[in-house]
Amino acid sequence: MNIRPLSETYAVSPQIDPSDLGAIKAAGYAAVIDNRPDGEIPDELQTAQMRAAAEAAGLEFFANPVIGGALTMENVTAQAEAIAAAKGPILAYCASGNRSSIVWALSQAGTRPAAELIAAAEAHGYHLAHLAPQIEALAAHKAEG
Repeated sequence: MNIRPLSETYAVSPQIDPSDLGAIKAAGYAAVIDNRPDGEIPDELQTAQMRAAAEAAGLEFFANPVIGGALTMENVTAQAEAIAAAKGPILAYCASGNRSSIVWALSQAGTRPAAELIAAAEAHGYHLAHLAPQIEALAAHKAEG
């Protein structure tokens, strides 16, 4: 398990295992967001199994499957809603942590400057500079509405 904090309350990780959930809870996380579609992972790591294991460990669990290369605004909205609903720090995971970083940066548009969101991900090897125009456009849209 390789936890990479992007903010004080949000971290990302490559795929976790049910056996990691106790350590995640002990590390101070209150919630887990699963950003992997069931179609790309073995049965024991699919949403239903991970939800049951997370809840048994005392963690909130949110599923927001992000298909690689096919991120939607629904994914961005769902990630923002999960972040807002969580009762404490969150660990989001996908195959490498990249999708969880991207959907976080887009969901947080307008809460911090795009450059800060990008730098937080960049510090852990996630290259999101190409998203700056999208983050800025989302921030402007939120400011209007």
